[in-house]
Amino acid sequence: MEKKLQNPKRRDTVAKIFRAGAVWLLAFWIGMGRLLPVCAEGEPVIQTPHAVIMEVSTGQILYEKGAQDKIHPASVTKVMTMLLIFEALEEGKIALSDEVTTSAHARSMGGSQVFLEEGEKQTVETLIKCIVIASGNDAAVTMAEYLAGTEQAFVDRMNQEAKRLGMENTHFVDCCGLTDSANHYTSAEDVALMSRELLYRFPQVTQYSDIWMEDITHVTAKGSSTFTLTNTNKLLRSFDGCDGLKTGSTSLAKYCLSATAQRNGIRLIGVVMTAPDTKTRFADAGTLLNYGFSKCSIYEDEDMGEPSPVKVKGGAQDYAPLAYESGFRYLSTTGEDFSKIEKTLELEEEIGAPLAAGEQVGALVYTLDGKEIGRVAVVTESEVEKAGYLDCLDRVIGRWMV
Repeated sequence: MEKKLQNPKRRDTVAKIFRAGAVWLLAFWIGMGRLLPVCAEGEPVIQTPHAVIMEVSTGQILYEKGAQDKIHPASVTKVMTMLLIFEALEEGKIALSDEVTTSAHARSMGGSQVFLEEGEKQTVETLIKCIVIASGNDAAVTMAEYLAGTEQAFVDRMNQEAKRLGMENTHFVDCCGLTDSANHYTSAEDVALMSRELLYRFPQVTQYSDIWMEDITHVTAKGSSTFTLTNTNKLLRSFDGCDGLKTGSTSLAKYCLSATAQRNGIRLIGVVMTAPDTKTRFADAGTLLNYGFSKCSIYEDEDMGEPSPVKVKGGAQDYAPLAYESGFRYLSTTGEDFSKIEKTLELEEEIGAPLAAGEQVGALVYTLDGKEIGRVAVVTESEVEKAGYLDCLDRVIGRWMV
């Protein structure tokens, strides 16, 4: 049976409908493109307006968004408070076992607290847990007063430390972030800087920030009672390798987080500030950390050996023993071939006396594809004095005896 030919007018009408539909669909997707998040190829897509991802050992920033904008930090402020506490421990000014008494001022703190009573005594270590795990404002002020006499004197130290670290967009008014003052501000980049300082110098802080729940005991005139500290950092249970660091939220600051995680010897800090809600805060922090781990690879020289002693001209001894000032780590974010790394020892054949201990006399230079990627100083292990009369006489006698 012969097929009937289509009506030409009907065929033209269908074609026009399809063309109109295609134009409408294209316009729809263009419009949607204006609404959907847009980012450079390979960069993380996050909702929060202020964010940073940083590698701890090098301090290298892997991604940033609104990183220098001045914003309110809420309880992320306590990262600086913790840094000063751990510095005092390192310097021997305080000890973890010290008992600290809560003042009326510290007890009066609102917001997140562990309900310390005036006159109540807790150890420094317990107060650290109260600050890091439960974000206790009362505990933070108690430690501030113990270290500096008054909270304001402690805040002055916080601002001095911020200046030392190069935190150009930061100024603190209190030690816990409870204030609504416009003069209490920081930036996502500055939060990363102080978080890195704390983690790099005092990695033991993660022994506290990794705790999910722990009980403390209040002993007051009213008797003894137990209080459970509960961590507000949900990434501890949902993100592989996460072991800190500090959350924060107020109506002014919205939802903030300085998160840290470690995988395969690489430690990252993911900072999320002014997130619209707590779910976005943790989701964006996880996105940042995953992005950072996907970009990073670390070369660490595990076989540096020992540099040969260098000949000393005019010294009390003929050769000076040498050592490397530090180890060597190199961060790559481009998937470089570490097998191509070469190292060259740059050292004078002879060095004049006198030499002080720790004096740099050369360097171990690392190159990759002909480009220098870093160097480690070579230093003297001990001092070498200038040769005296008796030293010269001993050498003459020694040569004559031979």
